Amino acid sequence: MTRIPEEERNVMEKAIYLPMVLTILNRDLAVVEKSPFKLKKPYLELIEETMRDVHADLAKAKKYMIAKKLKVLETKRDDTFTMFMFVYNGFEEHHNYFNPRIRNKVQEIMEYYFFKRHQSRKQTKKLQ
Repeated sequence: MTRIPEEERNVMEKAIYLPMVLTILNRDLAVVEKSPFKLKKPYLELIEETMRDVHADLAKAKKYMIAKKLKVLETKRDDTFTMFMFVYNGFEEHHNYFNPRIRNKVQEIMEYYFFKRHQSRKQTKKLQ
């Protein structure tokens, strides 16, 4: 059982997942730049815009963590699990994450940034 409230834990998990998203997007950017696409610019702009948004959200998460004195550290990794230490109010909690779960979550976050955030923006504009 965790002592960390859900809101803080969600921000701490963002501090885990968003850097992974950026790593993948950086690799994808390099692949697109070297690819034989006839029109690379739309792909590059999509990836770069997504990276800017992810960077902004990561900065917000880090700022929140600094203000609340929260920390996340990767302590151990193997083929199956990755362990993180969460520091909350001076207490340490160790959380083990199944690597395929991390991969699926990162994929879900990427899908959000590529597609769903645009849909939510459109819906917000329709309501106004």
